[in-house]
Amino acid sequence: MQRFVRWLRILHALLMLIGLLVSPTCNAGNNTAPVMLANVYHAGIKLDAYWVSEKYDGVRGYWDGEQLLARSGAVIHAPAWFTAHWPRTPMDGELWAGRGKFDVASATIRQEPADDAAWRRMRFMVFDLPGHPGIFDERIPALHGLVTQLNVPWVQAVRQYKVADEAALEAELARVVKEGGEGLVLHRGASLYRAVRSDDLLKYKPYEDAEARVVAHLPGKGKYAGMMGSLLVEMPDGAQFRLGTGFTDEQRRHPPAVGSQVTYRFRGMTPAGKPRFASFLRVRE
Repeated sequence: MQRFVRWLRILHALLMLIGLLVSPTCNAGNNTAPVMLANVYHAGIKLDAYWVSEKYDGVRGYWDGEQLLARSGAVIHAPAWFTAHWPRTPMDGELWAGRGKFDVASATIRQEPADDAAWRRMRFMVFDLPGHPGIFDERIPALHGLVTQLNVPWVQAVRQYKVADEAALEAELARVVKEGGEGLVLHRGASLYRAVRSDDLLKYKPYEDAEARVVAHLPGKGKYAGMMGSLLVEMPDGAQFRLGTGFTDEQRRHPPAVGSQVTYRFRGMTPAGKPRFASFLRVRE
């Protein structure tokens, strides 16, 4: 086992070196930030192999050692004081304004010039160290040490903990959701940091979410007469469906543009491959 882990570390170091040679930074905006991506939690997971944390409903932030990037690779123009004295060590985390405040976080990072007062309410919740060569079990104490040494209140290490069994995991999910959280993240302790989507990282929420492209605005009826009644949207596989719930009246008067991407939440799929109980969540920036 030790030999296997050692070879994984060597492979990880080589991949990181290749990535630096090919693209030392992502600030051109043409490359996505090299972040780990999560699969959806599913049956058969050995929970004793995973750490659990809250899933923060914010905007993914990737500190590459010089600048703060969005998942798309675009530079996030935070105030200079926000990232002052941050280490050269890459950090992966969530720019978070609090539970249920995704829209606040999203608006804050998009505003130029940066709104100093809005950024005072933001937190960078750090959950990983992309450049660290060790497995996640080893990255956790290194992360806590780094954040402690940095010693600024708006940079916080995400709490990682273990659960005994599936019943305990369900209880944790219920607690977090009741308190206004989005869900949980499970991270395999023996995993290296790899910028791929895999079961090394899992998200567990009481619902699933996905993206679709707006194809058309369908007119409303009754109390929604003269407004958008629903969106006709297209999934990546080409299948289309109507998305008609989850909108405010203001969003119905000014619906997402045709061609834009929207995020919706749902609970499972129908036999025809359409999402069940689909509800609009937000426009994907």
